[in-house]
Amino acid sequence: MQNLAPIALFVYNRPEHTRRTLSYLQKNLLADESRLYIFSDAAKTEADAAKVDEVRRIAEQVTGFKAVRIIAREQNMGLANSIISGVTQLVNDYGKVIVFEDDLLSSPYTLQYFNEALQRYQHQEQVMHIGAYMYDLKSPELPETFFYRAATSWGWATWARAWKNFEPDVDVLMKQFDREKIRAFSIEGTMNFWKQMLQFKAGKNNSWAIRWYASIFLKNGLTLNPSHSLIQNIGHDGSGVHSNQEEMYQVHISRKPVTYFPDDLKENTDAYRAIKHFLKNRKGNLWQRAVRFIRQRVKS
Repeated sequence: MQNLAPIALFVYNRPEHTRRTLSYLQKNLLADESRLYIFSDAAKTEADAAKVDEVRRIAEQVTGFKAVRIIAREQNMGLANSIISGVTQLVNDYGKVIVFEDDLLSSPYTLQYFNEALQRYQHQEQVMHIGAYMYDLKSPELPETFFYRAATSWGWATWARAWKNFEPDVDVLMKQFDREKIRAFSIEGTMNFWKQMLQFKAGKNNSWAIRWYASIFLKNGLTLNPSHSLIQNIGHDGSGVHSNQEEMYQVHISRKPVTYFPDDLKENTDAYRAIKHFLKNRKGNLWQRAVRFIRQRVKS
């Protein structure tokens, strides 16, 4: 496959997570033909400095790719600004990008999926985002891939033509929502996407991902997704700056290559219903929620 997308990997202070993420990436088909850019944020505090240095030493030893370039930040940018800057840089240089963070294990076929989708939909303006993670939907009737409205951030890809629509100003985004759009944006109230927007505005989170999804949503964009996840997030162990201890989003990584891509550019209604059902029931009944809350308190 020619003209492969560059891979952007964003790392900070988790050496073991970074090592595992890189190990799985190295085993991907097309890894040896792909350019890897490792964006290493600088330590925010003196306490983080040793781990940041350890991560950078791991990055310096990476092999198995066509080329590896390390972008070592001299000042702490924070994850959101680092991702926005890195993605902008690479889409400007290459026209497209594949994005990983330091806690994502991939299928051997994840890069192949991304590159095939990037090539297939490169001129389809409505398709703005390709996601590789998917919830454990337990819906065998779904096609291998489908279009959906929301953008997942655990392994994704996009084009310069789509990224130009990214709106970082949350006030500009929020002014375009009414009650009906808020409900649609939040998958009929089953996911706290609008709450995340409010929290960002209040300074309680610094999410680039919620602003990216809102930018896609307001353009009536589509995201491509696999029905069986090509990514496993290992960051929900309380180790990350932006992660909690969670088990509900754990999945089994698909070990099969993706062979089907939809031609009909519209949201798959069966997939939407399956995702809505998952989101509505993901926390379980009151007893299950109480048990999980207690376990999280004990772990923390």
